[in-house]
Amino acid sequence: MSSAVEAVPASGAASIVWLCVAIPLLSAGFLLVAGKATNSWGHWLSIAASTASFVVAFAAFIQMVGLPSDQRVMDAVVYRWIPAGDFSIDLAVRLDPLSMTFLLLVTFVGTLIHIYSVGYMKHDPERRRFFAYLNFFVASMLLLVLGNSYLVLFVGWEGVGLASYLLISFWNHIPENATAGKKAFIMNRVGDMGMLIAMMIMFSAFGTVTFSGVNEGIATASSGTATAIGIFLLLAACGKSAQFPLQAWLGDAMAGPTPVSALIHAATMVTAGVYLMVRSGAIYAVSSSAQLLVAIIGAITLVFGAIVGSAKDDMKKVLAASTMSQIGYMMLAAGLGPVGAAFAIFHLVTHGFFKANMFLGAGSVMHAMNDEVDMRGFGGLRKYMPITWATFLCGYLAIIGFPFLSGFYSKDKIIEAAFTGEGWQPWVFGGLAMLVAGLTAFYMSRLFFMIFHGKERFATTGPNAHHPHEAPASMYVPQIVLAIGSLGLGFALNQIGFVSWLEPAIGGVEHGEPVLPVPVITGLTLVLIAAGVLLAWRMYVAQDVPLAAPVGSGLTRAARRDLYQDDFNEAVFMKPGMGLAASVAVVDHYGVDGAVEGVGKGSVGLGGLVGRLQNGYARSYAGYMALGVVVALIVALASRI
Repeated sequence: MSSAVEAVPASGAASIVWLCVAIPLLSAGFLLVAGKATNSWGHWLSIAASTASFVVAFAAFIQMVGLPSDQRVMDAVVYRWIPAGDFSIDLAVRLDPLSMTFLLLVTFVGTLIHIYSVGYMKHDPERRRFFAYLNFFVASMLLLVLGNSYLVLFVGWEGVGLASYLLISFWNHIPENATAGKKAFIMNRVGDMGMLIAMMIMFSAFGTVTFSGVNEGIATASSGTATAIGIFLLLAACGKSAQFPLQAWLGDAMAGPTPVSALIHAATMVTAGVYLMVRSGAIYAVSSSAQLLVAIIGAITLVFGAIVGSAKDDMKKVLAASTMSQIGYMMLAAGLGPVGAAFAIFHLVTHGFFKANMFLGAGSVMHAMNDEVDMRGFGGLRKYMPITWATFLCGYLAIIGFPFLSGFYSKDKIIEAAFTGEGWQPWVFGGLAMLVAGLTAFYMSRLFFMIFHGKERFATTGPNAHHPHEAPASMYVPQIVLAIGSLGLGFALNQIGFVSWLEPAIGGVEHGEPVLPVPVITGLTLVLIAAGVLLAWRMYVAQDVPLAAPVGSGLTRAARRDLYQDDFNEAVFMKPGMGLAASVAVVDHYGVDGAVEGVGKGSVGLGGLVGRLQNGYARSYAGYMALGVVVALIVALASRI
């Protein structure tokens, strides 16, 4: 593997790319401080801020395209953050093909989600605060991907965590929503500890946490140091990207408004872990153990998410499980080295379009069905919502890997990469990746058919009547744009050589030879996809869908409960933790507090006794003196015996 190129000082549009962070951050602060005075127009300011970030990013992209590949990694110091003699830490940004890819994805898809939210949140009295949080979310994610050191990245990392907490629990007057926000926040803190420990090891070993410094130092570091850093970074990625075993928060995060789900799943939060893995490729290149662990975690999660997604009836939770599984594909690819890392980012970009498209489509369905999310109460919505059906169809076909659509070019490349290597790995990783392609086709077809096809299962008369209708233009226009991306983005990126474009940032991409011929891999994958679609058709279109979920097999029941991940966490972590906290409270109350209160009460009692002895009567004092003389004589006599 050839290394990534050295950074050069930024110039032109690249030197002001920090505005991409500053503009939405200022907008968020203004909307929060200005308060209700901006209620009527604050959302337009928020959209303008996100759009401005995209314009700056696009200008920097045009500049980068015109540069030779060895000048496409640029650093710009914005502020001398922590000066201390010869040592200093700068608030600096790095613009290279990797960060540029995220910059365009976050600002473009994020702006579309902002526009969609105008219609979706139209009647919410706190819409202005919602848009302020959206701006803050975008600014934090952009800082995360633009930082030129792990420390600056970590500031954005924490900002993303805070923004997600605020948005997931936005409707916090509902206790379940408030709990979901806290769950996401706490589980992410577990991962964040990994990030902090990894940075401590970096600083101890290399004296710096900049990307350039760490990449230079890791080349001469011991394998133990590289492995430790790699494992703790992986822990951080598991928390942020909802990977096994820190994936339990993702399903509950659906409590937030649907545009938030689209932003988290398509352009921001869950993609941060994949970015961290790819950005840290030099570390994993030194430690094969840590790299293998990344691939294993990805393989476990992609299977886990697909099984859970196959049994859920809540359409948003099906999409959430799907994200978990698709991010698992990306993590698996990131664990395969530079070629896999490039395909991981490829799939991340196409996934950003078709997953945002489907989440916004789900929001339109909720808008039409009075916020109902149970697919068993839908059916036949195609004729009432033709635009939503058509745009959702594009996303659905893209994610299952329909030939020549976006997912076909990105996900199938990961499957091919998973079949490369030696020993057991290509057969296990490749086999699982191919199998999950069939499962993906099944559960996404199940989702699509249960919502839009088959018999209508909702009431059209009576007190619970539904009257499905298409969403307003502010909602369906972004869906149309994303649907076009779902169809053609993969083809376009493949044609322009997107994988080669990433090389200055992630290093040279060397294609290995799969253990099976590529046509065989492609053919078997398509057979599994077709089988998954046909099975879903037979179960959810050719047959009636019961309104109440059947009991199902043991695996189905387990999948409905997220394979008992919450039960496991409660039994292993929460209840012992609560027991420990209760024990500490008892010791604190009866031990620490009891001892302090005992000393206080003893002092008060002794003071009262001494006070009573000082009564002002001469005869009492004469008696005390006589008693003292007697005691002194007794002591003197006793000492002579």
